[in-house]
Amino acid sequence: MPIPDFQSCMLPILKLAADRNEHSLSEGREVLAAHFGLTDEERSEMLPSGRQRRFDNRVAWAKVYLEQAGLLTSSRRAHFVITDVGLQLLAQNPV
Repeated sequence: MPIPDFQSCMLPILKLAADRNEHSLSEGREVLAAHFGLTDEERSEMLPSGRQRRFDNRVAWAKVYLEQAGLLTSSRRAHFVITDVGLQLLAQNPV
């Protein structure tokens, strides 16, 4: 399976956060890797710069864009919590 783009990671991250608890970005990566059925080889694929894994980068950007949309908030570095707006969106059962 190709590594999912950041847009594909957004809804699973939001659903992870729906329990209103604080979650770490590393926890999010683990949950999403299992969700997408990624292999260790796929998870180890590096960006062309060689400085970051491609999947990690995509999950991080998904989190950033969800924060910018007001659906998540950063509780502390590399952690996130869903906002009321995020919960309202999930209640509409987005696809």
